[in-house]
Amino acid sequence: MGELLARTGLRLYRFVGQALYPFSGPFLAARARRGKEDPTRKAERYGYASHARPAGPLIWFHAASVGEALAVLPLIGRLEACHLTIVLTTGTVTSAQIVQQKLSPRTLHQYVPMDMPKAIARFLDHWQPDLAVFAESELWPNTIEALEERRIPQTLVNGRLSDRSHARWLRNSNLARRIFGGLSLVVAQSEIDAQRFTELGARKVSVSGNLKSDVAVPEYDAQTLAQLHGAIGQRPVWQALSTHEGEEDAIATVHRMVAQHVPDLLTVIVPRHPERREDVLATLAKHQLPVSLHSRQEAITPQTAIYLGDTMGEMGLYLRLGPIAFMGKSLKGEGGQNPIEPALTGTTILSGRHVQNFRETYQALLDNRGARLVQDETMLARTVLHLLKNEGERVAMQRAALQTVANLGGALEKTFTALEPHVVPLRMRASLDRLAVSQTGGSVLAYHDTPPVAGS
Repeated sequence: MGELLARTGLRLYRFVGQALYPFSGPFLAARARRGKEDPTRKAERYGYASHARPAGPLIWFHAASVGEALAVLPLIGRLEACHLTIVLTTGTVTSAQIVQQKLSPRTLHQYVPMDMPKAIARFLDHWQPDLAVFAESELWPNTIEALEERRIPQTLVNGRLSDRSHARWLRNSNLARRIFGGLSLVVAQSEIDAQRFTELGARKVSVSGNLKSDVAVPEYDAQTLAQLHGAIGQRPVWQALSTHEGEEDAIATVHRMVAQHVPDLLTVIVPRHPERREDVLATLAKHQLPVSLHSRQEAITPQTAIYLGDTMGEMGLYLRLGPIAFMGKSLKGEGGQNPIEPALTGTTILSGRHVQNFRETYQALLDNRGARLVQDETMLARTVLHLLKNEGERVAMQRAALQTVANLGGALEKTFTALEPHVVPLRMRASLDRLAVSQTGGSVLAYHDTPPVAGS
């Protein structure tokens, strides 16, 4: 009975997708007007490719947005070393801009097709992947079904299930077993995540740790940093990073509270989504706080209270502006932000209590006294003020955080090992293709004759 209900639910979901397909144009156009879609590449959202398919074995990676994409890039690099071609799909404009700066020629970026049967079929017809690898929890019913029908193995890496997602899947347990049971492999971030995936029907589950723990120390432009430090001078500085809606208002309140005791305080705010800058500016204006914008190269003057880091790809720069970093989506939002990068750059880590998405990482940091959680604006203000005045305590926390994240590494190697049974046959095929090419004098990167399609 449960299996019948699951199949019926999936058929209904597919029917709705087919019915809505003709109306998806206005939907994407509206998103484009809000900066959430690239209008020059909207055809990719319908499954049309903007590249020809390279010859040989190909793996499809999907990562929803920036954090997930950056986390899987080292894994993609390991697979490229096996002479495998990758097509990486993401769903946000920001992620596309950032990953394309970091990808090698062996990996092609596309926007993920909408989870509608026609778009998915068009995408799979063109790319014909030999393996599908999804990151974290990005699973879509029509996509899963289409891959299953074509007998393309599908895996989930860096898998996690938040408390909310787990509860939602439990309420739809028949559908969950249908979806998760179709996965050949789940590589989970933690034992808790592994238990949840198994409970929901995944058949083969292993634990790797968090791929985001294996990130490199974030880079920065030394000349820009020197200029900013010169403008800041000896002023006390702290940062609020990856903030979400509602948190900028809270941070402005914290700034005012701390500035009563530290009059020359400078607060750096870096919204998670820079396109929110006008809303953030409006919020800060209500607090009557002078703001300088990094994107406009506005100078930090003695009157500047808030420096707004409204750009992407410069977190390494922002992290190095001051000794204390509050990580957003944890005070007003839920889930938290990854504390690994501030730990690697020697920054004292503060966060709100809602850190479910990085539960194990924060727990390890708290156990080693490498981070502190705050309950509200008042507690955050008191903690920032205390740490600004106690350098020895800051340094002790920074050292503890660095040692903690060093002990959390190894997820990349574990994930690659777990994927090897799927990768080895593809690597052998790629080697045979290269051998055949070398004997005939052709090109190992010869393309199929299918031309890119531009329209939708």
